[in-house]
Amino acid sequence: MTESGTVLITGPTRNLGRHAVLAMAGRPEGQRPDLLLVGRAGRDLTAVAGEAHALGARVREIGCDLSSLADVRAAAATVRGLLADGAVRPLRALVANAGTMSADTQHASADGYELTFAVNYLAHAELIAGLLGSFTAPARVVLIGSNTYHANFWRKLLHVPAAEWADPVELARPGSGGPGVAYSNAKLAILYYAHELQRRAGAGVNVSVFEPGWMPGTALGRGAPAAFQAVGRALGRLPGVSTPQRSGPLLAAMALDDQWADLRDGAFVLKTKLTEVQPIAHDRDRERRLWEATAELLERAGASR
Repeated sequence: MTESGTVLITGPTRNLGRHAVLAMAGRPEGQRPDLLLVGRAGRDLTAVAGEAHALGARVREIGCDLSSLADVRAAAATVRGLLADGAVRPLRALVANAGTMSADTQHASADGYELTFAVNYLAHAELIAGLLGSFTAPARVVLIGSNTYHANFWRKLLHVPAAEWADPVELARPGSGGPGVAYSNAKLAILYYAHELQRRAGAGVNVSVFEPGWMPGTALGRGAPAAFQAVGRALGRLPGVSTPQRSGPLLAAMALDDQWADLRDGAFVLKTKLTEVQPIAHDRDRERRLWEATAELLERAGASR
């Protein structure tokens, strides 16, 4: 990224997020951004912040449980305060990396929403809404996508079902579909959101989606059904399968490199390749309804506090 500034990343403590953080922190002086690490407060967050600092980066820890929208709103307020005080350089990129897959879709977030949908999608929608006016152009929002929404070859091997779209208010309800369907629905929601966000973000903020490739054995799969984990461990031994060590620097590049500076409109990058999404991932009516329903869900959570 030619312009110096700050990158905010969620889920920075393990796997893909951690390796993206270290890749950004390890860049040469003059190409290294300030880093805002948004994740659950504690030893892991402090550890990765320390590693990044040792590589030369200016780092801030922002403790936040993304399963709580109140926590997310507080994190956004903290970031706005740091920017207003000049404590960090201008906000140039937000990487919405954090994610989860709950084995039981009856599990609810602190706000009563299905946990996978709440963390993977709603938390980031809340965070971005709170910071959309705080970016300095040119800026980037990088969302984490997955081909699970249409169950490609690898996902079929893992028996991960394709998305089964419904009204977003229904998708946010605990018990809505099985764990694989809930994850795929959340990833389809991210694609719809990326397209609608670009329409509303203005010319100075580019929105793109990064697919890191399937990474067996990562923390994301710990909440997945046992059969999913077993197949994942077996297939993870195959050559060419993605790893956090390989995909983390690619995610960092999406936030920083001139190669991706002009990506917008929810452009989908599979590791290093700009890729066309399936036709189902473009639907103006669904995208508009998702935006409206998201506002309803976030407002409802705020009113309940």
